[in-house]
Amino acid sequence: MALNLRQKQTECIIRMLNLNQPVNSTSTANEEVYKILIFDRFCQNILSPLIHVKDLRKHGVTLYFLIDKDRKPVHDVPAVYFVQPSKINIDRIVADASRFLYDSFYLNFSSSIPRPLLEDLASGTLNSDSVQRIAKVHDQYLEFVTLEDNLFSLAQKSIYVQLNDPSAGDREIEEIIERIVSGLFSVLATLAVVPVIRCQRGGPAEMVASALDQRLRDHLLSKNNLFAEGGGFASSFQRPILCLFDRNFELSVGIQHDFRYRPLVHDILGLKLNRLSVQGEKGGMKSYELDSSDSFWVANGSLEFPEVAVEIETQLNKYKKDVDEVNRRTGGTDGAEFDGTNLIGNTKHLMNAVNSLPELTERKQIIDKHTNIATVLLGEIKERSLDSYAKKENDMMARGGIDRNELLSVLKGKGTKTDKLRFAVIYLISSESINQSEVEAVEAALRESEVDTSAFQYVKKIKSLNVSFSSANSASRSNIVDWAEKLYGQSISAVTAGVKNLLSSDRQLALTRTVEALMEGKPNPEIDTFLAFDPRAPKSSSGTSGSHLKGPFKEAIVFMIGGGNYVEYGSLQELAMNQQTVKHIIYGSTEILTGAEFVEQLSLLGQKMGLGNVAPPPPPGP
Repeated sequence: MALNLRQKQTECIIRMLNLNQPVNSTSTANEEVYKILIFDRFCQNILSPLIHVKDLRKHGVTLYFLIDKDRKPVHDVPAVYFVQPSKINIDRIVADASRFLYDSFYLNFSSSIPRPLLEDLASGTLNSDSVQRIAKVHDQYLEFVTLEDNLFSLAQKSIYVQLNDPSAGDREIEEIIERIVSGLFSVLATLAVVPVIRCQRGGPAEMVASALDQRLRDHLLSKNNLFAEGGGFASSFQRPILCLFDRNFELSVGIQHDFRYRPLVHDILGLKLNRLSVQGEKGGMKSYELDSSDSFWVANGSLEFPEVAVEIETQLNKYKKDVDEVNRRTGGTDGAEFDGTNLIGNTKHLMNAVNSLPELTERKQIIDKHTNIATVLLGEIKERSLDSYAKKENDMMARGGIDRNELLSVLKGKGTKTDKLRFAVIYLISSESINQSEVEAVEAALRESEVDTSAFQYVKKIKSLNVSFSSANSASRSNIVDWAEKLYGQSISAVTAGVKNLLSSDRQLALTRTVEALMEGKPNPEIDTFLAFDPRAPKSSSGTSGSHLKGPFKEAIVFMIGGGNYVEYGSLQELAMNQQTVKHIIYGSTEILTGAEFVEQLSLLGQKMGLGNVAPPPPPGP
């Protein structure tokens, strides 16, 4: 039974809409109950990739509202609330109950509601004499957004900045770690698995691993154990492995331009919650959904853009051929468009033609959608030379550098300010050592294009600290690391680690290679330093280097702290597919970021460290 996060989370939501009664296919008693759904923005984002408005009706939901909107009373109808457990939401629920807005209140919190808030809810409803209207209170453990079967996000913004902010105190760091642990706990509770946890030593990954291990241990001792059906003696072969990484493990992937369809659509067109808007062919904006119901997206998301264009053409020709075939068999004309008006001919052919109509129409809609998206993408690629950015960044990472003239010609050529900044940062990360005069030339070129160089300065600062690490001998190295971490937040020593061998001949990401090694469980120098935690094992063995936690593992959950992207997701899915025995890998992160959004976070850090821009302010204008 593969772990299907999307399916599991959807089942939980349907059960919640069904007033937390198990849904079985035969009885529709509770689905006949008409109800109102109230959610906050965060929970709306959880619902939107999973369940469409038409599906809500199927589960008896006739009206739905945001909690912070003014609402009129609807009598004799139960209301299902799905909200984060926050003070502001609790106050709003108490106000709704005291105004007797609905007949009964089914309260569902996206994560476990803290004791003080539960007490506020109790006293608030008692004081307003509305406590009898509260039918049920549930902790749903659904505080994450599932975008595809194997892709999720905790939707926690700017974690990279918060963890690396030089001014962040221990207390703030602990709160961030606690939020991440709570989100991961929700994912594991939804899947009902207790994994073996592996993580990088030091920095946020170890902090999250250790806190999550403790949280799972405490929970396994409680009476209402969400993982009870897992059984205590499941061998490591049946259990999944959870691999935790910090964005600094492989900084470049968050910044690089990529030329594959899924990452391009996300990076260039801003795919959010599986939706995007692009300029339509006839002018005006068109909105599209890209999810598992779109067969073309599923099949071709990992192809390079030119291959996708060819595939669209192929599908279109196949569609025209099938339409001609239907027309021919039903005695119609050979028109490329199929409008169903000229269906004359023998009844059997007619029936077949009528049956194939919906399928043909749907195919045409998908082809039109991707033609539109690809056309807009092609415009951007040409305008900004994105193919050249992707190729040159790849070459830099593979070769550890670039010819100076080529470097400067890219920075003076096509592309947005952010494209140039991303390219310059990749140049820094890929270079083995910093060439002072070359770096100054890059900075001058960036300033000429009026690019804010804060992100560039930030990576340069970290890089210079790292270069001094690698040249210092190991004894003094730890002192420098301590000093640098105090000065510059978390785990900076990892930023350029693994750059040299980052893209081996088969062009695998360091992340993918490491996950493969962790799943294989054979001795391997790349993962010897990784810590292991097993929440089901006696406490003393946790945090060891994991000799007793041998694989191989068939299933993995890979989690990136500080922002993930579609490039890593695609690379891990490829790894899962290309194994002799089928592996299953779920990828998640604190948030899914485009290259531009991630560089924005690096810029913020640069500004916080006072590494501002030396460029003149851009002239006022549109």
